[in-house]
Amino acid sequence: MNQDLIRNRPYSALTVGESASLTRTVGQNDIDLFAAISGDINPAHMDPQFAAGSQFGHVIVHGMWTAGLISAVLGTQLPGPGTIYLDQELRFRRPVAPGDVITATVTVREKREPGRVVVLDTVCTNQRHEAVLQGAATVLAPSEAIAWPRMRAPNAMVHRHDRLEALLRAASEKPPLRVAVVHPCSRDALLGALEARDAGLIEPVLVGPAARIRALAEEAQIALDGMRVEDVPHSAAAALRAVEMASQREVAALMKGSLHTDELLAAVVSSGSGLRTERRISHAYLMDLPGYPKPLVITDAAINIAPTLTQKRDICQNAIDLMHVMGVADPLVAVLAAVETINPEMPATLDAAALTQMARRGQITGAQVDGPLAFDNAISLVAAQTKGIQSTVAGSADILLAPNLEAGNMLAKQLLYFADADAAGLVLGARVPIFLTSRADRLQVRLASAALGKLVAERGAVNADGILPGAT
Repeated sequence: MNQDLIRNRPYSALTVGESASLTRTVGQNDIDLFAAISGDINPAHMDPQFAAGSQFGHVIVHGMWTAGLISAVLGTQLPGPGTIYLDQELRFRRPVAPGDVITATVTVREKREPGRVVVLDTVCTNQRHEAVLQGAATVLAPSEAIAWPRMRAPNAMVHRHDRLEALLRAASEKPPLRVAVVHPCSRDALLGALEARDAGLIEPVLVGPAARIRALAEEAQIALDGMRVEDVPHSAAAALRAVEMASQREVAALMKGSLHTDELLAAVVSSGSGLRTERRISHAYLMDLPGYPKPLVITDAAINIAPTLTQKRDICQNAIDLMHVMGVADPLVAVLAAVETINPEMPATLDAAALTQMARRGQITGAQVDGPLAFDNAISLVAAQTKGIQSTVAGSADILLAPNLEAGNMLAKQLLYFADADAAGLVLGARVPIFLTSRADRLQVRLASAALGKLVAERGAVNADGILPGAT
């Protein structure tokens, strides 16, 4: 089998005046990759708003990205494999903008004896044949001819989580939300509340043992100046007091501290709590997936272990209402199962079919619902078309409704750890939103959860049916 080979020009074969070139069109991904690798996040390269005020009036490409094209020609073409870089002179003549077509050319100027030293003129030009970079390279040319199998360039894509950043910006434009932080008796829980405060998202009210909270703050060198502390003896009392404060409208949301999730939610759903609605409470992950063209909600991955059909109806409606808050008027809900056909031996497929029919008859409102759909059919139009699935939801889901907690949790965690996703998490279905964060979450993710909860809370109190104002 013929294999593409990469060949060099050894010192003895080089002639003065011979040249080689390569051409690349620079795109946003090139800028992002160079910034990620080099650490050069100068806003002149990364931020269009900042760059608009510069002398060039637009984003410019890193100069060393352009210079890197010269290295590529030297190392792969002239002289090619076996070349050792000794020196490079660079003079930057014009800025390079995203979309420019850059051609890098090297030309042999001089061969020096002894020692196989070669000097080459180096120039990079744009699509208008204007020089953007000029200089000279000094190299040690290879002594022998080399023919080597050509390596395939790796595919690389930088993941920019712009959707959560947009969420944070939208939430920070309004006054801070008063939030009860329930039992912040660990360093992480206390810092999480202060991070959200410092980002302008919340006004935290710390609910827990006051002496313990203050001792923790002192140990961690955290200033609690001006912060309200509701003194209660233990975590169970903190949950009850926080729920009471929310039901009396002293706070607009709850934020989990260092107590167990079950302990907090038990206080929320207890009879007479004032926060309970007709809806089943559920958890939703709003995920920012670099490989998916829009935000994606996964539910339920944290609360309902093996939901019944009726409970799945509530879980579905909670997620739909959340998407309405996010500005999606008619979200597409994919009810997941292992297969896309109804199988009486697979209860998840029966529930999916029932939920689809419930949506058609108005028992689920404000969205298009379809299932059963396997994961690939839900998010890939190609997969759905290959299997001949006729559906307005398939391939473009906004919401993935998992059959049970294990499936939802594993799906969400796989996307977080294997697909570089970010996710803002929120408990829905109570009269106020509840922020659940993890110590393993990055700062931006913790803040995004607070931002999402703030946007939900700003829609006003949930009514007795669990419906947000303005939601269908």
